[in-house]
Amino acid sequence: MIYLSATEAKQNFTEFLDKAQKEPITIQRQEQDLVVVLSVLEYQRLTKLLKNEFHGFCDQVGKNAEVKGMTEEKLKEMLESDD
Repeated sequence: MIYLSATEAKQNFTEFLDKAQKEPITIQRQEQDLVVVLSVLEYQRLTKLLKNEFHGFCDQVGKNAEVKGMTEEKLKEMLESDD
């Protein structure tokens, strides 16, 4: 990962954008990480990966609940109760 100060990124913005297409860049202010800039393709890849992991997690939770006797009807009753 490349690290740049906010000033460097501002002064060399075109070069900064070109580099961000190849690998993520961390922008720092006063030696503290501020933001990470990455390509749209990398962002889309990460988003897809996280969505897939979340769907897998939801499927596993559903299977575990079903094994323990949870049904759609029971869930609906629980969600509609005032408790």
